[in-house]
Amino acid sequence: MSASALQAVPPKTALVTGATSGIGWETARLLAERGRVVIVHGPDTESAHHAVERLVAAGADRARLRLAVADFRRLSQVKRMAADLSAHHPVLDVLVNNAAVAAPEEHTLTEDGNELAFQVNFLAAYLLTRELRGPLTARPGSRVVNVSSITYRTASLDWDDLNRAHRYSRYAAYAQSQLALTVFAGAAAPAGCTVVSVDPGTGATALLPVYVHEGEGESPAEGAARVVRLCDPRTPLVPGAHYDTTGPSTAGHGERTARRLCKAADRLVTV
Repeated sequence: MSASALQAVPPKTALVTGATSGIGWETARLLAERGRVVIVHGPDTESAHHAVERLVAAGADRARLRLAVADFRRLSQVKRMAADLSAHHPVLDVLVNNAAVAAPEEHTLTEDGNELAFQVNFLAAYLLTRELRGPLTARPGSRVVNVSSITYRTASLDWDDLNRAHRYSRYAAYAQSQLALTVFAGAAAPAGCTVVSVDPGTGATALLPVYVHEGEGESPAEGAARVVRLCDPRTPLVPGAHYDTTGPSTAGHGERTARRLCKAADRLVTV
């Protein structure tokens, strides 16, 4: 291929949610370092702009950084962001669903009527992935990487009460959101797109000390490196698998469970 032809090939584009701090910011930094156009998502304009400035200070090319703003506590903002991204980025090669919050001490519902952690950590990611189906299928080989946590192993999906209205604990609510994000990766992916989930490592995120012992774990940069490896087209992926330090696994949940979860999610994000 000639040099002019190579120059005509646009760089691949990646969207990283929750990219204002921790693993999300480090993931954006590493992807930018690899020459990607990186869409930096934040819950508000100020935090997203600040994240971009920090990326530029760390050596990222400002010309290849974009902003995306949406408060995942409001599903209408997720839809609006997806529509804007689809209009301005008709081709999306990587979506990293990283945004997450710790479940609050008290049972808390969003204005959409969903338990806070379940919506921010799972439903928003599910809705965003669904709404970006067009850009994600525009070029073969796209990838969706759901950043989960080790807590999913202790969780169960309460099909009769996914919003935990009757039996609430912050640990159970957070763990269920991580399990849902992991199970969702096993659902039918858009044509030409591979969806997986990954545990970035205990302690790699600021959320995990709430749920595991203090002092354990690694840095956000180390966790981000695991995420970015799965974003690399040279890394072979097992569709629907969950990745941890030992490699891919099926996470013990079948396609039937994934379909049931997606059906429930469709209902919750439509209300």
